[in-house]
Amino acid sequence: MDLASAAVRVLGAHAKLRPRVVVGRDPRASGELLEAALCAGLAAAGADAIRVGVVPTPAVAFLTADYRADFGVMISASHNPMPDNGIKFFAAGGHKLPDDVEDAIESAMHEEPVRPIGAAVGRIVDATDAADRYLAHLAGAVSGSLDGLTLVVDCAHGAASHVGPRAYEAAGAKVIAIHADPDGLNINDGCGSTHMDKLQAAVLEHGADLGLAHDGDADRCLAVDSTGAVVDGDMIMAILALAMHESGDLTDGVLVATVMSNLGLHLAMKSAGIELKVTGVGDRYVLEELRAGGYALGGEQSGHIVVPAVGTTGDGVLTGLMLAARVAQTGRRLADLAAVMTVLPQELINVPVSDKHAVAVAEEVLTAVKVAESELDGQGRILLRPSGTEQLVRVMVEAPTPESARGIAERVAAVVAGV
Repeated sequence: MDLASAAVRVLGAHAKLRPRVVVGRDPRASGELLEAALCAGLAAAGADAIRVGVVPTPAVAFLTADYRADFGVMISASHNPMPDNGIKFFAAGGHKLPDDVEDAIESAMHEEPVRPIGAAVGRIVDATDAADRYLAHLAGAVSGSLDGLTLVVDCAHGAASHVGPRAYEAAGAKVIAIHADPDGLNINDGCGSTHMDKLQAAVLEHGADLGLAHDGDADRCLAVDSTGAVVDGDMIMAILALAMHESGDLTDGVLVATVMSNLGLHLAMKSAGIELKVTGVGDRYVLEELRAGGYALGGEQSGHIVVPAVGTTGDGVLTGLMLAARVAQTGRRLADLAAVMTVLPQELINVPVSDKHAVAVAEEVLTAVKVAESELDGQGRILLRPSGTEQLVRVMVEAPTPESARGIAERVAAVVAGV
């Protein structure tokens, strides 16, 4: 409630009338009580809360703009396990908040809250047309029909469980939805984009053209081709970048990705005459680069893909629609489209530590990284970084063979663990 009140003070400060706020959530059980508390806090601070129910995170971003709200709130822990939950804000227009605005909200939480009374108290209303508005937006964002395609869609028992299959069916595909029965407890439980094995099996079982996997809040999309092979975010970006380059829609011939993207993506884009601009890890850095340069496509290896022309944040269902449309348009298998990129073997080890920032700059760790870089001799790379959300240091190595990538990663990880 205090957080909601602080957000009204900061994000609703310039509202000409009473601030209006879109509130959405994913289906995890704790979302119910957090939604109630947030809406109570918003109304107590004099703002009107527009509840849009269980919808994907990108739907909240879109609806914030579509309802002309002063800001939006999404209650979700994305791909994390069910007990986790979090609160994400969108500014007017559906844009993510810069660091200084987030800091201002945190500071406002320590101030005496404003508590209007009588007619100045906010109201809480349910937006019954929210899902239909979002689906109409998706339908208008992707050209071309999916007629003739059979898709298996893994909804992770998450926020896309209802709107995801509807969107793909509306585009003309035959849809086989799996893990689309959320009960508040089963979100991301052995399914979705963090557990691809069940989708791989389902694609083979049904002889589908491709499979699409979303995470809990559906801002990500990974895919499976008709042979059962996983097509990750790097491959999806490569496919979409080539399609947009071909159509003249890839602004300045630039794709934006993070340092975690595979070297194979760099090589594929260079071969196609596309410039790859690299940012730090996190979708906010991709978004900042996209907005600063006016670029048309960016994303992360995790399947978080951003197309600024049709959305202010990553949208897993939109990504799935665009990828399937490319398959339908070309008449080629997804496996053939993905073959434009050769993935360099990659090993990622998450090392639990007590102080991730101190460990990442420890002298013995930096020395281990230098030794690894010397061993790779330009034929791969090593990346070491603190996790953004957990007390972990991530050690990522790319090398010519899986064995060398694993061996180098394990040696560096052992040094990290020993600090």
